[in-house]
Amino acid sequence: MHSKYALHLQQLTAKPSRRSINHALKDDAALDATFIGQDRARDALAFGLGIKAKGYNLYVMGEQATGRFTLVHEFIDKYVNKTVTPDDWCYINNFDDEREPYSLRLLAGESKKLSKDLGLLIDELLDTFPAAFDNPGYQRKKAAITREFDQKYDQAIENVELQAQRNNVALYEDGGTISFSPIVDGKTINDEEFAQFPEDKRQEYYLIIDQLENVLSEALIELPTWKRATAEKLRKLKRDTAEQGIKPLLKDLEHEYSADLAILKFFRQLKPHLIETVVEILAEDKKDNKEDEYDKRSILEEQYLPNILVSHAVNSGSPVVYEPNPSHQNLFGRVEYTNIQGSVFTNYRMIRPGAVHKANGGYLLLDMDKVIEQPYVWETLKLVLKFGTLKMDLPQHDVGMVNSITLNPQQIPIDVKVVLLGSRDLYYTLQDYDDEFYELFRVLVDFDHEIPLDKKTLFDFVGRVRSQVKRLGLHSISAKAMYRLVEHSLRLAEHQQRLSARFADVIELLNEADYFCKMQQKVELDVGHIESALESKTHRTGRVSEAVLDDIKQGQILIATEGVDIGKVNGLTVLEVGDCMFGTPARITSTVYAGANGVVDIEREVELGQPIHSKGVMLLTGYLGYKYAQLFPLTLSANIAIEQSYGHIDGDSASLAELIALISALTRLPARQDLAITGSINQYGQVQSVGGVNEKIEGFFKLCQHRGLTGTQGVIIPKSNQVNLMLDKEVLAAVKAGKFHICVVETVDQALELLMDRDVGEMNSKGRYPKNSINYIAVTSLLNIANIVAGADDE
Repeated sequence: MHSKYALHLQQLTAKPSRRSINHALKDDAALDATFIGQDRARDALAFGLGIKAKGYNLYVMGEQATGRFTLVHEFIDKYVNKTVTPDDWCYINNFDDEREPYSLRLLAGESKKLSKDLGLLIDELLDTFPAAFDNPGYQRKKAAITREFDQKYDQAIENVELQAQRNNVALYEDGGTISFSPIVDGKTINDEEFAQFPEDKRQEYYLIIDQLENVLSEALIELPTWKRATAEKLRKLKRDTAEQGIKPLLKDLEHEYSADLAILKFFRQLKPHLIETVVEILAEDKKDNKEDEYDKRSILEEQYLPNILVSHAVNSGSPVVYEPNPSHQNLFGRVEYTNIQGSVFTNYRMIRPGAVHKANGGYLLLDMDKVIEQPYVWETLKLVLKFGTLKMDLPQHDVGMVNSITLNPQQIPIDVKVVLLGSRDLYYTLQDYDDEFYELFRVLVDFDHEIPLDKKTLFDFVGRVRSQVKRLGLHSISAKAMYRLVEHSLRLAEHQQRLSARFADVIELLNEADYFCKMQQKVELDVGHIESALESKTHRTGRVSEAVLDDIKQGQILIATEGVDIGKVNGLTVLEVGDCMFGTPARITSTVYAGANGVVDIEREVELGQPIHSKGVMLLTGYLGYKYAQLFPLTLSANIAIEQSYGHIDGDSASLAELIALISALTRLPARQDLAITGSINQYGQVQSVGGVNEKIEGFFKLCQHRGLTGTQGVIIPKSNQVNLMLDKEVLAAVKAGKFHICVVETVDQALELLMDRDVGEMNSKGRYPKNSINYIAVTSLLNIANIVAGADDE
């Protein structure tokens, strides 16, 4: 094993400062941490919240679970304490046109007071009326008006009666009907007696009665007019009585709200309507009936109480509203309907506020990914932000009641700072396709997915973990457990100097460790609980990785971990299944023969290779040409395949292994099978870093460990990946014992030298390689193939 390429134990993992961790565990100032790192995001947030100009809404960009929502919410909450409490908003009845209710703006807390005062007004009305109509003065006036009518009526009837008596006819009134009957010998006769009269006598009476009926009609011709006049007088009396009762009640209210012109205007509109309502509903005193009383109260409340949309406690600061389901109704409010005797009905009391109303004067937090999925929402939100007003226009076919009568409430001015939480892809898509987006969302709050590991971030990280431990109801967390959590975060970030910004993953691990801690009835979270949680998760999600390893153990998948072979190299792949990520070795094979097809990527030919993988293979031709075929045309036929892979393959991390398999097949020099290799290359043979390096190393290690470590086995990785190493304890122990090796290379030549145990050969001043070196044999083989192909062409 070439020790010059092998890494030392301390290079294989990070060593966070134990002193800093111990200090942060003891210092309670750490508990105040809101952000871990994320200075750029913090500065942008402070700027976006502080600037008052129009269009400076915020877009918080970052992936899920980086703590965007929690951090933004906590930051805004702290900021809100210094802000002004916005006004209350109500809707009140528009008595001139009930379909267009008025909006009413009040100082914070005033809306509930107004509602209470109007509720008391209704109580007083119910107490005052109909009692005011039982007043002797009212009854006397009412009796005088009806007496006047009765006198006119009686006088008219009396005149007709006198005339009838002069003609021997009696007039009598029965149940409001007036009839006549002849008088014979001083007494009235009935119909039977009248029928026995002679014909001429009957005719004589008929004539007299006809005349009398005409006289009666003339006398009562003005009866409807008298009735109308009487009814009008009675109505006026009721109105005047109602006004007298209402006047002092409203006077007190007007005096109390004398400073608010909008409310005074409402009271002036209210007065005539209130008088009419009292006359219609409360004038007639029916029997005392509780249900009846309730009906009257609800009728009055439905017309006069304000509909409070938004109410704030005094000095509560600006509202911070998060709407998890931003549908049109949830954001912009809705008008509700009720069913009365089969017909749909609504009024101003059935207007319901949305999140925009509630956040008015404050901050509205929304998930942009959800906003964009809802019909009409994005367009309406832009209109609200652009014009600063909100009119409750419901998309008609959204309501499903196209022909129903709906309200047209007066619009409300809106001053809200919108904070959108969304992904990077969506941000750039909106910038490309929506011209208004940048005009309205000028502040970008960009959350990193990794955070530099320094004293400050370590301090804040420990503080946030301690806060979470307290929330879980535990007493404390040990220093060793905290150290293990920091290691876990570094491993998630795949970096020795950077923590993962996905703090949600750390919280998830804490929650799982808490389960094991409480099972043991401990109050301090220790490192053993964290290890148990990690093992438990690996076990839960590890079925696929175990199945793959079993297939290799049983020889279903062919991987050699000892000896040498031509054209075969152990590459390293990473598989991601759900939230489980694991590495597994894959055999990469190559064949070379005379021909002019070039390097054929079998995965690409069968459409299993994705674009980046295919690009990696195409680079091989570029490298071969640059390195070996400067003096003759590059001509060869080669096939490359990743053996026993049946799914889609992407990424170029196998390109170094593929190149070595190709050169091994070309030179007929065997490559070592006890070393696995990962890395991507460029056309000049420099080795570039790849992802998932820890999982890849551990995947090969597990296989070697199962077969028995020989002491020569190991993994070759790009030198630039050294900083990404955060290997688990088993691998570290094997390296420490000298049974497993991690080597780093910067060039293809170094990798060839390691895998073929032979001098690679450096080009001399004449442009030649030393005899029997790997590069010499490669050039010779390529030249031979070129000559064979050229010879075949000549023939």
